[in-house]
Amino acid sequence: MDRRASQVMHVQVAGQRYKVVSSSSQAELTRLAAAVDAKLAELAHRPNPGAPPSIVLAAIALAHDLEQERAKRQRVEVKVRDLLRRILVRIDSALESSAEGEGSRSE
Repeated sequence: MDRRASQVMHVQVAGQRYKVVSSSSQAELTRLAAAVDAKLAELAHRPNPGAPPSIVLAAIALAHDLEQERAKRQRVEVKVRDLLRRILVRIDSALESSAEGEGSRSE
């Protein structure tokens, strides 16, 4: 979560409303809470209204970390693809130059 001023917000997870102090936007917090809620629903076919707030907050923080890591991975993948493309262009160019040099020697 970035370094904006912290503010008090509310999210709902597993049918329970939780008060959260966060520097994230309400939209981001709501999205992360929905991800936690969906995972809880997937794991247990009924909501668990007795989930301690600390567990819910930890799950939201983990969901945020996961999103951040996925975004980093995607940026790295784009950079690697670009780097490999540039390397292949250089290799192709070197091979063409080498082939042209070989062709002029055999004449």
